[in-house]
Amino acid sequence: MKFEEVLLLAPDVFPPLSALVRAEFGAASRRGPTREQNTDHYLVLRLGRSQETVLTNLPTELVGRHFDEQAYGIVVADGMGAVGEMASRLTIAALLQLALRYGRWQLRVDELVAPDIVDRITHFYRQIDSALVSVNRTDVGTPLHTTLTAVVSGGKDLFFAHVGHSRAYLFRAGELIQLTRDHTHAVQWADRAARLVDLTGAASDLHHILTDALGAGTVDPHIDVERVSLLDRDIVLLCTNGLTDVVDSAAIGRILEAAGTIDHKAAALVDRAFRNGANDDVTAVIGRYHIPD
Repeated sequence: MKFEEVLLLAPDVFPPLSALVRAEFGAASRRGPTREQNTDHYLVLRLGRSQETVLTNLPTELVGRHFDEQAYGIVVADGMGAVGEMASRLTIAALLQLALRYGRWQLRVDELVAPDIVDRITHFYRQIDSALVSVNRTDVGTPLHTTLTAVVSGGKDLFFAHVGHSRAYLFRAGELIQLTRDHTHAVQWADRAARLVDLTGAASDLHHILTDALGAGTVDPHIDVERVSLLDRDIVLLCTNGLTDVVDSAAIGRILEAAGTIDHKAAALVDRAFRNGANDDVTAVIGRYHIPD
């Protein structure tokens, strides 16, 4: 073999191409019957990076003509109180701007890259919380408070970040797995020092009294950021508590497992919540991932 025919870096030096993974998404959101406006917001993104050779005298097989990779993100926020719609809307917009301006676009994940992604997501959440707290301290109006649940995937690696009582689920092989932990007093009852933040002003039970939310301003909120590995045909669901208050895990699993498009499943979840008597706003965002062997 001639020396010039040998590539210095073999393909197995790099993690698998994130471009090999495909995802499809669906979403549904509806204002609660007792609400003046829908305080839930969501965002689904496809993030990418690309290379296109414009001019070169190198052989095409060495540099290629075009290269692209992509990652996917889902975000759900549930604003609290009289200005909840504004709180959730501004929070998702802020997270997007932070990701676009300060994200490192690490679309391939390995053991060196993963901790940096976790740190960067945590930093973004803390920046948003600080901004909301700052506004709340200077503005004489109703304070801005919101939950924020997000997932981002690069290849088969999925990172989820969470504050509040919206939820992220993984549905795999007929089993529904709750990825996030509700930041409510009911969940943290064992911690007698847990701080109570009744952001709605009308929480009917401990499941609705938040111990952590963005903008609450008591102490730094606890931000959960974790990493899981995706398998082919995995489904990820992000939803607000308007769904989980009235639809149990078994029913959610049956809807996700039923035949139909992703859009149909999202709409079916929201419909079921209102048939079960939901009073709150209800949002469901679903992603299904296709990962080659």
